Amino acid sequence: MLQKTRGIVFKVTNYSETSVIAQVFTEKFGLQSYMLNGVKKPKAKVRMSMLQPLHLLDMVVYHKADGGIQRVAELRNSPAYLHIPYDIVKSSLVLFLNEILYKSIKLQPSDEHLFEYIFNSLEFLDSSHDGLGNFHLHFLLHLSRYMGFFPDKANIATSNYFDLSEGRFLSSAPLHPHVIDTPMLPAFKKLLTTGRGELSTIKLNHAQRMDLLRKLLDYYRFHIGMMGAIKSLPVLEEIMKD
Repeated sequence: MLQKTRGIVFKVTNYSETSVIAQVFTEKFGLQSYMLNGVKKPKAKVRMSMLQPLHLLDMVVYHKADGGIQRVAELRNSPAYLHIPYDIVKSSLVLFLNEILYKSIKLQPSDEHLFEYIFNSLEFLDSSHDGLGNFHLHFLLHLSRYMGFFPDKANIATSNYFDLSEGRFLSSAPLHPHVIDTPMLPAFKKLLTTGRGELSTIKLNHAQRMDLLRKLLDYYRFHIGMMGAIKSLPVLEEIMKD
């Protein structure tokens, strides 16, 4: 049955000399695998350049409710990125976030709120010029709301620690080292309460930003299980240096 849906490209795997299987997080059906034939041919209607990590799609698909590999009738980038493919900072952020999303979002029913958050965040990143150094921190922290482990903000005003394993703010140190504390705690609190358009107001140097990012990755590991090594992290660290 033909269905229209928006999608976000997560991963593309070679299937044959000219065909691929694309894993796409869709608005209507969650994470799905789609066979795309002939995309490597010179005059292909759907080209590999349209299937780059976290590119945004409008799709018409043949959807089978019983799962398996699905097929695509029509596909186009919408909106097409204007800056991400040509900006080394933005493209590095996208590759990093794509790896986290691919490892975090499993096969599941549709989640339109999660989809909308990711889609809107990527549109914002493409058009934004300020606060890029903090974008991924803000994205991961607020993504946790849709993943089911958003920090409990009770006691945030009087807290001196954030317990990564429990996801809550504490006034005294827990009996383990898995915390965010001074000097990172004020920036962490501000990331929780600041909108995307004000990220440039959060002042962090490169070392502080990477330290906070590693804490956020630990937070994800506590709440969704082991993600393994994040291969894109060293590249992002190098690109994001002051």
